[in-house]
Amino acid sequence: MKKKVSIFAFVTLLVFIIIALNFDTPSFEEFDMKIRPLLFGNNFIILFHYLGEIKFVIVATVIILLYLAIFKKDFRGVLFVLLTVGVGNGLNQLLKRIFSRPRPEIEDQLTSFSFPSGHAQISVMFFLTLAYLISKWLKNKNWKFVTYSVMLVLIFFIGLSRIAEGRHYATDVLAGWSIGYTWFVLCVLWYESKKHK
Repeated sequence: MKKKVSIFAFVTLLVFIIIALNFDTPSFEEFDMKIRPLLFGNNFIILFHYLGEIKFVIVATVIILLYLAIFKKDFRGVLFVLLTVGVGNGLNQLLKRIFSRPRPEIEDQLTSFSFPSGHAQISVMFFLTLAYLISKWLKNKNWKFVTYSVMLVLIFFIGLSRIAEGRHYATDVLAGWSIGYTWFVLCVLWYESKKHK
């Protein structure tokens, strides 16, 4: 399983690199323009963006950190969460500055850069981290499957919400999902290597 996860993380890294090098080419721009009208203005999908807001993620992350530190005494787990979510958010801000892609042109648009989508990247890092921790405490495989399934659905709709709002291009979201998953897997590999020493 670890090998498959690592291979997929490598694939998602390649996906991110391909998008990063080509998002301003005609074929990728055409893809973005075709996806946008399929989702733009969908109020149901837009609701999911709240779960990717930085305020929600910060509060939820603090609660997780306190739980790990006080009730589980899992200080390595605390560092793991700080790496996946905290450092991962810093990585997103760095990538935005590096690529400096303007956001789609709509009224009252945000002034920050567009690529990769912060909501998409952070939702992957946060909700997969949450699923990973919960699955560690669950013994039933069916419940583990349900946990990951729920988190993946949330991640999917949070990403789509950024297109529905007009805040991001589809390629921003795909890149955010991709690099978010790669970073999450790197952190898991680090965490599990330390755990077995």
